[in-house]
Amino acid sequence: MKPFGLIFKLFGIFALLVSATAQAGKFDITPALQAELDKQKKLVATWASTPAIVNAVKAQNVKGPLAGMDNLQWKAMRRSDPRIAEFQSNEAGVFLKSKLDGSANLYSEAFLSAASGEKVTFVEKTSSYIHKGAAKFDVPFTTGVAWQGVPEFDESSQTYAIQLAVPVNADSKAIGVLVVGVSLVQLEKAAK
Repeated sequence: MKPFGLIFKLFGIFALLVSATAQAGKFDITPALQAELDKQKKLVATWASTPAIVNAVKAQNVKGPLAGMDNLQWKAMRRSDPRIAEFQSNEAGVFLKSKLDGSANLYSEAFLSAASGEKVTFVEKTSSYIHKGAAKFDVPFTTGVAWQGVPEFDESSQTYAIQLAVPVNADSKAIGVLVVGVSLVQLEKAAK
């Protein structure tokens, strides 16, 4: 690549990042929005305590992560891969899909991780297979407290959202994490 081509490519990437940041910045977390987010955290915590979710995490914790799978290989895996369908069609995946389908587009994504941070289920393929090392996994898993992200463009759901994460508990101990993306546009409507 010629030097000017590289400069134009880098400038283009920078412009996209600035644009995405400006878009995400338009969603200020007002007290009314925060009150709605706090309600959502409590609701998502009830989902995390259902037998379908708890049992799926327990079963995954016995199996462990897919052999040799890392985030780079995961990104390369096509959404049409039969292994992706397996993640979506289990009982926990069907449960989460029903919650998203019944939400009038309030929820943009939902996925469940086991103790090593690997996926148990999801509604749509996630951008990463293992979330261990990311605050959305580590905070609820190690502290037992719900985590709230910042407004951002979510690559998986292709929408501006804020992620909420809650621990999945068994015997008063975190065994996994449930993450739900909340659409900022829909949340603003709910807060008005």
